[in-house]
Amino acid sequence: MTVIDHLSPRSPVEKLSIEQFEVIARAAAREDVTLEYLNGQMEIRTVPDSDHNAILMWLMRQFMTQRADLDLNVTGQGLKVDSYRKGRARPDGILAPVDHFAGQGEWADPQGVLAVVEVTSWDSDTNSRDRVEKAHAYAACDIEVYLLVDRDDDSVTVHSEPLKGRYRNINKLGYGHTVEIPGVEVTLNTDGLKRYAR
Repeated sequence: MTVIDHLSPRSPVEKLSIEQFEVIARAAAREDVTLEYLNGQMEIRTVPDSDHNAILMWLMRQFMTQRADLDLNVTGQGLKVDSYRKGRARPDGILAPVDHFAGQGEWADPQGVLAVVEVTSWDSDTNSRDRVEKAHAYAACDIEVYLLVDRDDDSVTVHSEPLKGRYRNINKLGYGHTVEIPGVEVTLNTDGLKRYAR
């Protein structure tokens, strides 16, 4: 039995320090889950399905075609998030200059990150995690853009202009619309996402 066998999504692990979380996260790296630490609580995410990964690869191609000087990191790079960096998240994608994360280790500072990407999963925590908690966490550390591909309603939401832990501008469009990514000179024609619609 492993450490993960004792945990369930939203396990009420109280008073867990960042150091304790990082030890558990290293152990979980060999399992079929991803761990994050948001708002003082450890959260468990299952490994994404094939359409989830296909959407990330589609996005990677879109960004790389338009901005060869940027990487959309989809390898599970962790970020220090939340007020005073007392949180840890693994965005589905992180848009940053090429080689931005070289030498930064498993949990990098979000400074210099241009955008983060999340693609919703089919688990019960998606609403609170992807639509609420992560939006607040990314805004709190001043990541300029949070792009959410929401498979529940086949939409793309662009959160931008972070201020005091909230994004002031939120633009939600259905698949098939043209989506501008503020500040990075990238335009997504989201017609390609229709092939992943339910």
